[in-house]
Amino acid sequence: FYETSYCLSQQYPLILQLLLLILLALCIAIIVVSFASGRLLSEHLPFLVTIFCALGVFLVVFVLVCVESVFQCCMVLFSLVVWGCLITMGYVFIFCSGRVAPWDQVYFFLFIVFVGYTMLPISIRNAIIAGVLSSGSHIVTLSIYLSREATSGVDLALQLLANAVIFLCGNLVGAYHKNLMECALQETYHETFNFVKSRVKLESEKRQQEHLLLSILPAYIAMEMKAEIIERLKDGQPKYENTNNFHNLYIKRHKNVSILYADIVGFTRLASECSPKELVVMLNELFGKFDQIAKENECMRIKILGDCYYCVSGLPVSLPNHAKNCVKMGLEMCQSIRQLREATGVDINMRVGVHSGNVLCGVIGLQKWQYDVWSHDVTLANHMEAGGVPGRVHITEATLSHLDGVYEAEKAFYGYRDPYLKENNIRTYLVIDPRAGEDSSADTVTSATAEGPMIRASVRMTQYLESWGAAKPFAHLNHRDSLGVEPPTLDIDSIMNMEIPMASLPHQPRTLDRVRSPKETEDNLNEKIFQIIDQLSSQKQWKKSEDFNRITLYFNEKSTEKEYRLSTLPAFKYYTAGSFFVFLCNFVIQMLVSPRTVEIGVSYAISFFLFLLLLFGCFAGPLMKCILKGPKLLHWVPSISPAIASRPWLRVPLGVVTILILLIMALLNFFFLPPASCPPLAQNASASDALNSQSLYSIPYYMYCCILGLLSCSIFLYMNFELKLILLTVALVIYNVIFLHTHAWLSDCYVNWLYPNLTILEPGVLKEPKLTGSIAFFTFFCVLLVLARQNEYYCRLDFLWKKKFKKEREEIETMENLNRVLLENVLPADVAQLFIGQNLRNEDLYHQSYECVCVLFASIPDFKEFYSESDVNREGLECLRLLNEIIADFDELLSKPKFSGVEKIKTIGSTYMAATGLNAPPGGQEAQQDEDRSISHIGVMVEFALALIGKLDIINKHSFNNFKLRVGINHGPVVAGVIGARKPQYDIWGNTVNVASRMDSTGILGKIQVTEETAKVLQKLGYTCQRRGVIKVKGKGQLCTYFVSTDLARSPPQANALN
Repeated sequence: FYETSYCLSQQYPLILQLLLLILLALCIAIIVVSFASGRLLSEHLPFLVTIFCALGVFLVVFVLVCVESVFQCCMVLFSLVVWGCLITMGYVFIFCSGRVAPWDQVYFFLFIVFVGYTMLPISIRNAIIAGVLSSGSHIVTLSIYLSREATSGVDLALQLLANAVIFLCGNLVGAYHKNLMECALQETYHETFNFVKSRVKLESEKRQQEHLLLSILPAYIAMEMKAEIIERLKDGQPKYENTNNFHNLYIKRHKNVSILYADIVGFTRLASECSPKELVVMLNELFGKFDQIAKENECMRIKILGDCYYCVSGLPVSLPNHAKNCVKMGLEMCQSIRQLREATGVDINMRVGVHSGNVLCGVIGLQKWQYDVWSHDVTLANHMEAGGVPGRVHITEATLSHLDGVYEAEKAFYGYRDPYLKENNIRTYLVIDPRAGEDSSADTVTSATAEGPMIRASVRMTQYLESWGAAKPFAHLNHRDSLGVEPPTLDIDSIMNMEIPMASLPHQPRTLDRVRSPKETEDNLNEKIFQIIDQLSSQKQWKKSEDFNRITLYFNEKSTEKEYRLSTLPAFKYYTAGSFFVFLCNFVIQMLVSPRTVEIGVSYAISFFLFLLLLFGCFAGPLMKCILKGPKLLHWVPSISPAIASRPWLRVPLGVVTILILLIMALLNFFFLPPASCPPLAQNASASDALNSQSLYSIPYYMYCCILGLLSCSIFLYMNFELKLILLTVALVIYNVIFLHTHAWLSDCYVNWLYPNLTILEPGVLKEPKLTGSIAFFTFFCVLLVLARQNEYYCRLDFLWKKKFKKEREEIETMENLNRVLLENVLPADVAQLFIGQNLRNEDLYHQSYECVCVLFASIPDFKEFYSESDVNREGLECLRLLNEIIADFDELLSKPKFSGVEKIKTIGSTYMAATGLNAPPGGQEAQQDEDRSISHIGVMVEFALALIGKLDIINKHSFNNFKLRVGINHGPVVAGVIGARKPQYDIWGNTVNVASRMDSTGILGKIQVTEETAKVLQKLGYTCQRRGVIKVKGKGQLCTYFVSTDLARSPPQANALN
């Protein structure tokens, strides 16, 4: 429907208005010529009455067509009225004001046929019907009428056959033009449709990208990093290529903020009882609730570390009540956990520490960005949580000073204090919750039901937490059309002007609550398409445009105009084939009605030769197989066809030559008609006294050949308007000079032959060949100019859409790549595919269990001593610049093929966490018979650890430092998942992760410490492991650990297991 509406309404009503103007001018011209010629009006009264009636009808229709609403509902009716009126005029012209001849009004019916195809708002099917009826009725009517008269049957048959050839040519040229125009319009429609879709998609991609980026980073850092990624993607640079000595640093200092650390006491034991799904659901619901509390209290969640949650108030905009916000949030977190404990009977609690001070915040590294904070104050806040009391909010004296007495606090007991707090003599306080008494009396919910004890604690927790209804991670990505803002209403001015940002366009707000169905989305898109169809009408070419010059239709940008003129035109060969058909029709017509002379034979022989050469050159490409079978001397010929299509300097002259051949050959043999003397004007003169009648009745047919030659210009759809104007104008002037001046005597001679006694019967205006020809030339000249202008407009519009759509497509590809880069910076690549791309409707929480994952923790303990805050290092900023270089160099190792299986999880301060085995089939689905290959990723992790140590040594040489890496590795089962709706975060949990962390914290600088189980696997893979002995590990008791030798290489046989 929309495509049909586009194809019909784009050309109309303007082109119908122009047709009516041409018809009005034609009627007025005929009336003026009739009065100016001095003919007796009484003899031509029916003729004049018809002209005046037609003038009135056309005027009324013109007025109605100018009313758009009337035109839209009466389009077919107007077409029928115009066509019917023209047919009536044609038959009145034939049978009034003179003798009826076989050539009578052939031009007028040719005009009806042609405009039916090109200027009436009807489908091609109806145009064919109208064309066949118009031409067929003319031939049948004249053959019946003239067969009664005593005229030569042979001459009548030849002329009627010539008429049939003319009408055939007119129908085919008209149908060809309409088909080309409809194809161009359909292509423009599809480009428009694709353009609108791409705009909507681009807006969706932009919103996804912004949601995604802002879910990872604050806006002020996100936009800076986004601009850098876009530039890198556009320039096609390697993913992490840095062009200077340092990587970009996205860290800023903020003063007067409060930092909150919170840890769920008892969660580790609970998590060990949970299934993977229960664990992920539990964490997502808990931290989703905390995110909601953080939002309500103007706090920004920084990161989730296992079951530890920390946030900051006063970022990125400074807040005077930052300390009150954090304390209030801490109290609400404790209250939520207390309600959870009382509702489920599960023994868990919340320990919260808060400190106020200054922070450096931002992002370090190249992969898995996570917004983080650093400073001595952050370290202190962490220890405030560690030294706190379960169920209470532990604050420093600095935080207390900012509370302004809003909350009461009591001094913390000495026994709860952390060693760090004790060493630094930090005074701490416990906030008294003002609602503690109310909660104890109000919270009467209990889990002491009959079946309560029979349900596992983890199940009770999960069931209760799901009632909180925390949002799913990446929920805004699950439906592209359910994003917060509806795609803006598109209008043609904004679409045609690519410089206008889409954000500035008018839009209608839409909330997240309403998710549009695919049907509603399609209807919405169609509505936008229809809006553009309404606005992209052909009248726009006469209005001021950002792209076109309204007079010349040239593009305002010279580069675009040059690109348009130099664009390839594969359809040129079809233009030449169409022109050759017109040439054949002219040849047949002249063979039928003109005396056969030597000149006509020679001229057409030369013309045929030239045309065949041109056609061979244009169609040499499709004929390549045949040509290549011939002599090698001709093997270069197929290259002519693409050269003609792609080179304007070759194509344009050939097009002009083709049209000139047609225009010249249409009239050339007119000059070689046999010499003749006109018959006497005496009343008793007879036709036998005249010259060969064939020489005379061929005169109007030469005029019709000239008209067909003019029609050939319409076949060259993509020829520039100014070139067509020049060719048509020159042809019009020359033809009128010939028929009205230099050879007008031939027309007069023919009239004298047809009307021996002019005093008794005087021919009408349209019965004289020279006047008929002149009026026909001017009429077709105007019609062809209007069509040339329309063709030019739509060809340029089509080119512009393609150009803009290409630019849109490039932007979309950039946005899609940006989304991919951003999402893969949050999630592993295979997990990212579940949230973006083809699986948009996956609304379940992502969780996966793995039987064998190797986890690495690599820390730089010396960095804590290295880090200091002074004016010299810009309050610690330069220290973090070095840390950024270290982490970035570590990240660059991940791009090496040998470490493609290593997945960075996150950085925690100066600790680097990574894992292998996450891209293997989950849940132990690996082939057990290939045990070596199933554990080979553990060896890859050791190689990665060795590479990290080597990278740090290189950095030490350049920075004149002596940092040492401490590495802990463990392997075993883990649970992976994505939690947190506001800031989705991929993480792994399990005893394997905890032990790996302890292997790092209890390790020795420069050493890689592993558990006994991991050491056995490494020894199988050819690594040398030295037994350290049994050590005490917090939360795990006594463990026997090993150091991996960093000096000895693996033995070759076992080394093959990693390949």
